[in-house]
Amino acid sequence: MVVTPIRESITFLSHAMASLGVPYSFGFGIILFTLIIKILTLPLNIQQMRATKALQELQPKLQELQKKYAKDREKLAQEQMKLYREAKVNPLAGCLPSLIQLPIWIGLYQALYRMAQEGVLAEGFFFIPSLAKPIGLGWLWPPSAWQWPDMPAYLVLPILTLITQLAVQKISSPPTTDPQQAAMNQMMYFFPLMLFFFALQVPSGLSLYWVVMNLFTLLQQFIFMEGWKKPAPSGRKTHGERTKKP
Repeated sequence: MVVTPIRESITFLSHAMASLGVPYSFGFGIILFTLIIKILTLPLNIQQMRATKALQELQPKLQELQKKYAKDREKLAQEQMKLYREAKVNPLAGCLPSLIQLPIWIGLYQALYRMAQEGVLAEGFFFIPSLAKPIGLGWLWPPSAWQWPDMPAYLVLPILTLITQLAVQKISSPPTTDPQQAAMNQMMYFFPLMLFFFALQVPSGLSLYWVVMNLFTLLQQFIFMEGWKKPAPSGRKTHGERTKKP
């Protein structure tokens, strides 16, 4: 069971924040917990980014195979899999980090749900009235249940979850000419919609975790992608340029 370790970790981090005089201690405790999880899953994310880059580099060869075996779909699939094996590329690697995080997300939901029931998460986080709410869709439907200004405040994190997850999905799904891979990429876009639907119902603390996780992922992608770019070759100065005087 991961529920108890997650709960104890968030509680410890939150109390540490409070002892330092940090306001919204549970919110920042969740953010710090998210950062720790991101560091622990860093090897998987690096593997994902390498696979994404490798898939991009294979696109010209995949296009050649599609032209060569345009009338033989079975042979095309065999040759594509052969190309992936030779290049040591797993086209499913982009999905792995999200799938690995799913048990953590479920455990975090159970931990935060129990903490919400016990009133531990009653405190808010900046404009969010409470990290313990919402539970279910009763706050959103029917419209007669809307409470102002709480209702729009609780909508912010689900919307941010959708936007940031779409951004993560976009950078994790490179353009491809492989119909099978393209179909797989399209299917993965249901994941952000699913998370948005969940975020409307789960405690806001869980939505906060996912938004922060996505922001860390986007930052990580930017840092590593920039680091992998080859520096432009700088031309050496000629002897005349070195000795030229103004």
